[in-house]
Amino acid sequence: MKIINNMAISKTVNTKKEQKKKYKIASLFAGCGGLDLGFRGGFDYLGKKYAKRNFEMEWSNDIDSPSCETYRKYFGHDIVCGDIRDILSEKGTKKLFDKQLPQKVDIVLGGFPCQDFSHAGKRKGFESKRGILYQSMMEVIKRTKPVLFVAENVKGLLTMNKGEAIDTIVKDFATLGYNVNFKLLHAANYGVPQTRERVIIVGTIKGKLPKFENEDYPKELFSKENWIPLKKAIGDLEKLEEGGFDNHFWSKAKKNNGQGNNIVSALKPGPTMRTEHHGNIEYHYNGKRRLSAREAARIQSFPDDFIFFPSTSSAYKQVGNAVPPVMAWHIATAIQKFLDKNLK
Repeated sequence: MKIINNMAISKTVNTKKEQKKKYKIASLFAGCGGLDLGFRGGFDYLGKKYAKRNFEMEWSNDIDSPSCETYRKYFGHDIVCGDIRDILSEKGTKKLFDKQLPQKVDIVLGGFPCQDFSHAGKRKGFESKRGILYQSMMEVIKRTKPVLFVAENVKGLLTMNKGEAIDTIVKDFATLGYNVNFKLLHAANYGVPQTRERVIIVGTIKGKLPKFENEDYPKELFSKENWIPLKKAIGDLEKLEEGGFDNHFWSKAKKNNGQGNNIVSALKPGPTMRTEHHGNIEYHYNGKRRLSAREAARIQSFPDDFIFFPSTSSAYKQVGNAVPPVMAWHIATAIQKFLDKNLK
């Protein structure tokens, strides 16, 4: 009987320890929730299970109403929908923000808008209002004092202004009292059937955590020789009639000479799913139609039970704006391991 009781006590202690390891997150520029899903875990993709991670969303925000609708319906909890600059201002909305934002979280996530740093965009960078939205993320970090933050952006950030953009952002984050590092990750190297490269910036609070070094980032699992091809990722949807699956609708935009009018290859990963394409999403490898919103979601590694609202055009935008959940899951796993090891 004593053995049973001791085992029960031990199990209770372990359960309490596991509960203490739950890290609270404030998520900015959350979009439909690709990065948040990766940190939450507990989803299936291409026959593989991605286990739950020890993170909990305390507060989330995005400016796009359709994205907020998708987020609420999938995650089952609220997201503050509005411009973070207004929410953080000294206007009336500030009271609403302060009421909802926890005074303290463990982690701040932020895939701050990247179009102005993108090679495919106009590369206005710091000259645009969107290009300095990382400063809003800095303000949230000041208010919530997380032990760690994760920021995500496009590869073009590294070459903007001959490298001065990334240097400025790193230095600005460092002034808040954080060790800051960044690394370029390729989504295809983590099981995402897409040639998408993203800069992942990680800051750790000085005095409590060591710097998140290059070797702390998730290890690559695939190489160019064995990247997942589109045939494996979306082949089962090829002959399915339009509307025969959630979000399986496609743009009818006529072919032109602009970006996104090429035909994807069945034997290679897909190209980067873009946020702004105005219907000019790439053609399916069968050459008969454009990729459907569901196929785009698969290419971004969203699980099939992740439904996008309210329209196909909005679904395309949400998919292109997201962080691939599978890559985000590997980042979250690496960060969980780092915090469990170093946070006392």
